[in-house]
Amino acid sequence: MSTRRIVPNIWVNRQAEAAGRFYAESLPFTEAETESRYPQEGLPDFQAGFAGAPLTVAVTVAGVRLTLINAGDEFRPTPALSFMLNFDPLLFGGSDENATTAARNALDRTWEALCDGGSVLMDLGEYPFSTHYGWVADRYGVNWQLMLTDPAGDLRPFLVPSLMFGGDAQDKAAEAADFYTSLFADIPGGSGAGHRFPYGTPTGPASADALAFGEFRIGDQWFVGNDMGYDHGFGFTEGVSLAVRCADQAEIDRLWSALSADPAAEACGWLRDRYGVSWQVVPEDLDELLERPDAYAHMMTMKKLVIDEF
Repeated sequence: MSTRRIVPNIWVNRQAEAAGRFYAESLPFTEAETESRYPQEGLPDFQAGFAGAPLTVAVTVAGVRLTLINAGDEFRPTPALSFMLNFDPLLFGGSDENATTAARNALDRTWEALCDGGSVLMDLGEYPFSTHYGWVADRYGVNWQLMLTDPAGDLRPFLVPSLMFGGDAQDKAAEAADFYTSLFADIPGGSGAGHRFPYGTPTGPASADALAFGEFRIGDQWFVGNDMGYDHGFGFTEGVSLAVRCADQAEIDRLWSALSADPAAEACGWLRDRYGVSWQVVPEDLDELLERPDAYAHMMTMKKLVIDEF
């Protein structure tokens, strides 16, 4: 049974349906569908123009769920939270030369699609850690790292969220990974660290012990975390948040208390943690709760969500 409980949410400026179609056409193993709409009435003034419009669009990439939030221009993704796409030949037929060629060709097609209207952060080419890799921010500002993976290595999901820690959170990638896995230690399948590779020598703002690359697992979900080796000047924003569906109010209360570190950022289930990462802590039956009369309006008045107040 899948234990994927953390769903990355991407804030899209009024174009979530178009973005969903774009990703379904651009990424392998991907489909998208509009899953919810704004109420026709009872919206706050700043959302009045969204009455009846799509609210969320579900994008499923090789079994990994992303949610596009159709909203205004308040937030925008940054490279601090990107998505790594592992083009492993095993996903394209095996470990032989034909499968490797198929994986590389699929990567090239995806790269070309994501670059259309986007901007390249790292050119597609050979690097010490991969024979074929590139980093691009697409037309919606979402960041993607495309990597041709060695089939002899440990198998990882096709899509893996990647968190880059800098600024006030510089050199805290390992600490953050340990903190997050501790919060979900009782999830089926357990949680814990994967491979970790420190820089070894001071690199920009990163110390020798900071992580050039690290990974951690929550249930059957993998995440990448690393510390910035250069002062890029960006950090985490609400443009990409991590949504957790909770079984009951007790779990909402526990995770909210553990994660929330900035009272000013608390709003209708959203919070910001000690590292600057934005989370949404919501009931697993939120869609059903929102079908109650005036439920959306009630939710908009809450900070931590209280199930009995919907």
